[in-house]
Amino acid sequence: MEFNKRVVIVTGSSNGIGKGIAEAYASEGAYVVVADIDEVAGQNTVEVIKNNNGNASYVRTDLRNPVNIVDLMNKTIELYGKIDILINNAGVSRFKPLYDLSVEEWDDVININLRGTFLCAREAAKYIRKNQHGGAIVNIASTRAFMSEEQSEAYAATKGGIVALTHALSISLQNDFITVNSISPGWIATGDYSKLREIDHNQHPSKRVGKPEDIARACIFLTNPRNDFITGENLIIDGGMTRKMIY
Repeated sequence: MEFNKRVVIVTGSSNGIGKGIAEAYASEGAYVVVADIDEVAGQNTVEVIKNNNGNASYVRTDLRNPVNIVDLMNKTIELYGKIDILINNAGVSRFKPLYDLSVEEWDDVININLRGTFLCAREAAKYIRKNQHGGAIVNIASTRAFMSEEQSEAYAATKGGIVALTHALSISLQNDFITVNSISPGWIATGDYSKLREIDHNQHPSKRVGKPEDIARACIFLTNPRNDFITGENLIIDGGMTRKMIY
């Protein structure tokens, strides 16, 4: 009952991890706002939720545009009258050779992933702090904040920034009773899970590749009002991969 009629905004929730998070909150009785730039896929997420007796609305949102972010919060208030929880999930990657990555491409990743996360948190907090019970923000980072492959500079920089931003926000918003945490997923399969190979699963200490619902359950946990003693933390969910020594 902790989430019954709570208003939850999930950015980047037209597909993948974000869609799984939106569906999870709806199944818990929350009113979900699907915020995404992809209108067709976003409306599809809303339809799926409604077909499962959930409550959801779609608001087209381009995180590159600060005005869009303000409009997202205003429209959420118009629809539901409050904001309780924000899940900053939206993000893009531009894996490209270091010497070929343009300033414009770098800025695009920064503006969507990092600046967008900050602006969404700030604008949502303006409303969350009005609640008697406060609320919660969860930022989706990545294990790439701590370990890298080649050609991932822009993405890694934003995810590392999100982890740092998270603990900074948790201190700034403490007097508003808003908890702020981040989740760093590892390999989360968003396609056909049955097509994964045995070697894909076995490289994880957990013996399986992750699923969107693994991240969704963590969001549910971190935003449960009974867990308000947890703030400023980053939760790594990667099947144990960042603890596995590989030479």
